[in-house]
Amino acid sequence: MKLTLNHKSPVPLHIQAEELLRKMIADPQFQNGKLLPNEIDLANQLAISRTTLRQALNKLVYEGLLIRKKGVGTKVADAMISSKSVNWLSFSQEMKARGIPIRNFELHVSWIYPEETVANFFNIKTDQKILKLERLRGRPEGPFVYFVSYFHPRTGLTGEEDFKRPLYDILEADYNIISELSKEEISAKAADKFIASKLETEPGSPILFRKRYVFDQADRPIEYNLGYYKADSFVYTVESRRSS
Repeated sequence: MKLTLNHKSPVPLHIQAEELLRKMIADPQFQNGKLLPNEIDLANQLAISRTTLRQALNKLVYEGLLIRKKGVGTKVADAMISSKSVNWLSFSQEMKARGIPIRNFELHVSWIYPEETVANFFNIKTDQKILKLERLRGRPEGPFVYFVSYFHPRTGLTGEEDFKRPLYDILEADYNIISELSKEEISAKAADKFIASKLETEPGSPILFRKRYVFDQADRPIEYNLGYYKADSFVYTVESRRSS
């Protein structure tokens, strides 16, 4: 397989690198756990910076197509069954559409240094502070979801916003940022002591864990969101229409 990019093309190099990586993922020679070329060698071969290559790699890692382990390398992820819906809503919009009244039990805003996973998603350094928003939400009679959101500094959020308003309304109306694309990972896990205390359940109880990666119209990451749902109080439904 020829690993080259067109440096004279108007298509940005990170987009070209992403498309090349997608072809590599589909290539049988990189199946069955075989590692992709290491970042330095691949960046040199493509004549691009490691930052440009990492931007493409990060996107495919967060799509679940690649697995990267520090000190080991990057490989193609095993095929997984997934379901995608065409349209998505914020939590507030979802609940409003279902006619469910929502209460905010806790709301905390802070500025933190991101962990490596979050920094890699945003393609920033871990010494650059970002806004962290924690919200405990549910029906009037009790909470059933705990959200943790991290925002790219590019959004311009200050932490002084009225976060009782729908989040994506704030971004669009106040900062002209349109949340265009959401990619999600959903899994089941046992509640640890901290999450159990927030959701008023027992440690070890089943919860629904959802990661949501939100991008703007230019496919730039703007939010990294973690959601912990009380399993006996929430059902996540995916509606898909078969294309003709």
